[in-house]
Amino acid sequence: MPLITYREAIRHALAEELTRDRNVVVMGEEVAQFNGAYKVTEGLLAKFGPDRIVDTPISEAGFIGMGIGASMLGVRPVMELMFWSFYSVAFDQILNNAANVRYMSGGQINCPIVIRGPANGGTNVGATHSHTPENVLANHPGVKVVVPSTAYDAKGLLKSSIRDNDPVFFLENTILYGEKGEVPAEEFLIPLGLADIKRTGTDLTIVTYGRCVLHALAAAAVLEKDHDCSVEVVDLRTIRPLDIDTVLSSVAKTHRVLIVEEQKPFASVGSQLAYMIQREAFDELDGPIHRLATVDAPAIYSPPVETEQLPNPQRVIKAALAALV
Repeated sequence: MPLITYREAIRHALAEELTRDRNVVVMGEEVAQFNGAYKVTEGLLAKFGPDRIVDTPISEAGFIGMGIGASMLGVRPVMELMFWSFYSVAFDQILNNAANVRYMSGGQINCPIVIRGPANGGTNVGATHSHTPENVLANHPGVKVVVPSTAYDAKGLLKSSIRDNDPVFFLENTILYGEKGEVPAEEFLIPLGLADIKRTGTDLTIVTYGRCVLHALAAAAVLEKDHDCSVEVVDLRTIRPLDIDTVLSSVAKTHRVLIVEEQKPFASVGSQLAYMIQREAFDELDGPIHRLATVDAPAIYSPPVETEQLPNPQRVIKAALAALV
C-alpha cells in the first residue's frame, strides 16, 4: 500500500468525494487560493474550481451558518475551521441549529455537513488556540464526533462522514498532519461508530483516541520490553457514536483499564467512559479504572511545560504501571 501522510489522506478523501458527488463543496478560510492553512486542500482549487473550493471571510459564525443552510437544501459542505477552538464563535449555529434541525423538523430536513480542522494542544499557540472540544460536541444528540489517529483512519472516516446525513464534527491534529501511514490506493470506507484494536494484549487495556493512540502504542512497546506487560490499545476513532462493545470485550480479556485522552479531566470523554465501563463490566475489573488526561489548567504556552501538561509516552507508562498494581 502507498505510504502517505495524514494530511495527504484527508486531501485524497476530499478529492474522491468531490469527484463522486457534485453536491460536495469545500469552504473555509484560505482553503482555495492559499491551499489551506495546513496545506490540506492543496491543489483542490485548480482541479475543482472556485465554485466548489470556496474561500470564506474570517467569520466562523457567518460561513458555518451559511454551510448549515446550504446543507439543509441538498448541498454537502465540508467546512474547514483553522482551529476547532473557534467553534465557540459559531456555537449557536453548530450546536443549536445543525444538531437539532432533523429532530425539530420531524425528520423532514437533514443537515449533511462536515466541520473539520485541528483540535489539539502541543503546538505552543496558547490557551485560546488549543482546545479539544470533543466532549462538548458529543454532549449534543443529533451529531457525530470523529477523532482519527492515523492516515488510514482519517481517509476512511472522512469519506464516511461526508456521506452521512447528520452533522459530523471531524477533529484532526496539527502534529499528526505529517505522520505517514499505509493507505490503500483503492476506495474504502470506515463505518462511523466502530473502534479499532491497534495492539492486542492480555494484561491491561488502554482506551484512547487521536494523537494519544501514538503515545499509548509507544508506551505499550516499552512496557512489554522493560516490564513484561502485555498491553492492548483500543482506538475509539469516533466519540459519538461510541463503540462501547469493543471496549467492554477488551476489558473482559485484560481486567484492568487505563483511559488516556488529551482533554482536561473534569467532565471529559474519559469520565463518561469510566462510568460506562464500571456500570457494564464491574465484575470483570481486577482493580480501579485509571485515567490520564491533560493537566487541568489552560494550555501552557511554554514548549517544555506544555509537553508535560499533555499526555506523553512517559506519563502513559507511569499511569499504566499504577493501573497494573
